[in-house]
Amino acid sequence: MRVWQGFLMGVLLVPLALWPADPAAAASVSGRASTVLEWYDSANEETSLPVYQYLQLNAKDIGAKGYNFKAYGRLGNDLNDEENIKSRLYYAYLEKKDLFEGFDFRLGRQFISTTAGASLMDGLSLNYTLLDDYQIKVFGGGDVSYYQGYNAKDVVTGVEVSGNFFDSLDLSLSYLQKWDEGLLGQELLGFDASYDLNGKLWLYNELQWDILSERLSYAQVGGKYRFDFPLTARLEYLYSLPVFSSTSIYSVFAVAEYEEVLAEVTYNIRRDIQLFGRYVREIYEEYKDADVFEAGIEKLRTGNFSGYLTGIYRIDDDGQDLKGFKVRGAYRITKAIEAGLGLNLDVLEREIDYFDSDTDTDDTTSRRYWADISWRLTDTLNLEGKIERVDSDLWDYYNRGTLRLNLLF
Repeated sequence: MRVWQGFLMGVLLVPLALWPADPAAAASVSGRASTVLEWYDSANEETSLPVYQYLQLNAKDIGAKGYNFKAYGRLGNDLNDEENIKSRLYYAYLEKKDLFEGFDFRLGRQFISTTAGASLMDGLSLNYTLLDDYQIKVFGGGDVSYYQGYNAKDVVTGVEVSGNFFDSLDLSLSYLQKWDEGLLGQELLGFDASYDLNGKLWLYNELQWDILSERLSYAQVGGKYRFDFPLTARLEYLYSLPVFSSTSIYSVFAVAEYEEVLAEVTYNIRRDIQLFGRYVREIYEEYKDADVFEAGIEKLRTGNFSGYLTGIYRIDDDGQDLKGFKVRGAYRITKAIEAGLGLNLDVLEREIDYFDSDTDTDDTTSRRYWADISWRLTDTLNLEGKIERVDSDLWDYYNRGTLRLNLLF
């Protein structure tokens, strides 16, 4: 939808929150305003100069106690008129918790997320909590991803029922519909479960069923175990099948399954230094499977220094091998200033079969270097800057810079 229509909707929610007014309620407003200036080379080798103004707003107890309004959006423009920079309204809603005992509502632009599906919605969500452990959520409104204006035929609706059992088992069942121009585009059913055994073993599961296509579209099953010493192990299986709207031309094409098996260990040398190792088996339906190995170390900032180093190695029998690493280090020069340097490097080895007989091997190296700095000018004002260079064997290099001024209020 047009951002100005969404912005207008958010603005109209404010007077709604002010009725009925309660003179005894003291409203409070907080948030963050960020002015961002970027510069980079566009695809046609011209320099773009986008500027953005972000605003995050939290207003509590406006009009009456417990009525809160939250909004986040941006205005954007390219000062050099090279790129089509869009303004966006990410969310803007009025909410009230415990309107009645256990009953909450949220009205406006909001992000809806369930195992059955997710959407950015302009509408109403109602949540009812029963006996502290059981919840039912009902939501409905305009699906922002579909419509270009307010159209009653472009809607998303759904329901989610969840509960906590035996203090360690969480279960949830959800249902979601998306309508495009009055036609049912998606109908999905979701189920998720989570079980925590004495803080040592955590088992989790998510399932999504595509009702229109009558097939499983997503599955995730995993477990994490915390040992008595500072070691954590995780094992996970993932299955994914793309879901397109029934109104989309892509819905008539065959889609390929993707599966993944992951094993990961994390070891804390001490509270600020962490090692990890990860193995992923990528399983494809139409291509050969691949093995991905990744390892790294991270130093959290407890003193002046912080940083990380990670490496990745991907083995693909189809000839799409990848080797690379990422490294970043940062140092707090003063209590107010921190500076950092970083490098990402990837080497992709490709075997290209031109006529299914002649094979050519090509190595492509891509690099990204950057330097960043943050400066806390006051307790409510800070400045961030970053400059980076990106180059590749296939393309020329380009430079990119970002300057961001943040004001907290």
